[in-house]
Amino acid sequence: MEHRVASLRLPAPAQDVLLALFVTVAQVQGTIVRNAGEVVQRPLTDLGNLGYVLLVVSGGVVAVRRRWPVPVFVTAALASLVYYGLGFPDGPGWLGLFAALYTLAAYGDGRRSLVIAGAGIAVLTAVWLVAASGIEPRAAIGWVYFRIGASVMSAALGESVRSRQVIAAEARERAELAERTREEEARARVNAERLRIAREVHDTVAHAIAVINVQSGVTAHVLDKRPEVAREALRAIEEHSSRALREMRAILGVLRDDDGDHNEGREPYPGLGQIGELAAKAREAGLDITVEEAPPATSLPSAVGSAAYRIVQESITNVVRHVGPTQVTVELNPGIEALEIRVTDEGRRAAAGHADPRLPARHPSGVAGSAGPGRGIAGMRERCRLLGGELDAGPLPGGGFEVRARLPLAPTGPRA
Repeated sequence: MEHRVASLRLPAPAQDVLLALFVTVAQVQGTIVRNAGEVVQRPLTDLGNLGYVLLVVSGGVVAVRRRWPVPVFVTAALASLVYYGLGFPDGPGWLGLFAALYTLAAYGDGRRSLVIAGAGIAVLTAVWLVAASGIEPRAAIGWVYFRIGASVMSAALGESVRSRQVIAAEARERAELAERTREEEARARVNAERLRIAREVHDTVAHAIAVINVQSGVTAHVLDKRPEVAREALRAIEEHSSRALREMRAILGVLRDDDGDHNEGREPYPGLGQIGELAAKAREAGLDITVEEAPPATSLPSAVGSAAYRIVQESITNVVRHVGPTQVTVELNPGIEALEIRVTDEGRRAAAGHADPRLPARHPSGVAGSAGPGRGIAGMRERCRLLGGELDAGPLPGGGFEVRARLPLAPTGPRA
């Protein structure tokens, strides 16, 4: 229905042409009818039909009122000044002027248009009052005040329409900005979720593959000589792969679910409560691991607990992958404001000068090469940064490696 109404509406130029035709006819015909049978000071036919010309000009310029609002107003005002200044008969010869004043205020540029309209009305008022000084009967001077009041009202109505249009345009702009902001926020949330899933997948798969790699090596070495040890290693491989699959389902399940009905049976994201199980699996991979955990002073946010688990998991994975069987100590110190994590290992017992694979390659000059640290340490540091925390990782003076992390319990957002 709205589309049908819009299709029947004439274009703006056509509307203005019809309005100009109506105003012109109304001014000429209205003036003739009003003064029929009366003796006027100066008839419309005087001075070469100048009265008719002025009425036609002031009405005809309305056809281009939206395109040139200021020239249209100036033309209509001058026509009115000349018409009433020369004493032509009164009548509805002000319709074109009122339309021009309304257009000037409604389609102008605000303050400048109002100044032009105000100055024009002041000049018109002075000329109208002077021209009506000798009017008879005196009661007819009321039409002069009507013209003055109607001029002011036309300008005020136009300014009101312009103000509403400006407010509507600003509202549309704010709505479009809000829509763009929502779209950008949605894209940012999608990207953040993709990054989180990528980290979870990396940590889960990397840890499982590292342990499975160690256990498969043990199996290949003792398969013929000690089948019972090989059987235990294969059982450990099965447990680690099963756990990795369950975690992968928990991580990626959100990508498949359209509603909450499929959430049943999904394992929760790992946290500090699973550190003991993680340490047990690491022992099966050959690490001599000790967990020192203080009771939390307050409940830990799930995001902090999950990040702490992943940091410890990645640290252990790096030890299994790059060092092999060694002594590892995991310290968890939850305070009132932050959770402090410290994972240290004694390192590989090797010849002096053996570089830790977890560190950047170095040139003979001792300057770090361009390879940079592995993605494991970079991923842990990124997890800390997203929660407003800090992470340091590096070799110990006496040998070995240490990872230290601090996670605020009230996340402050990413650090710059």
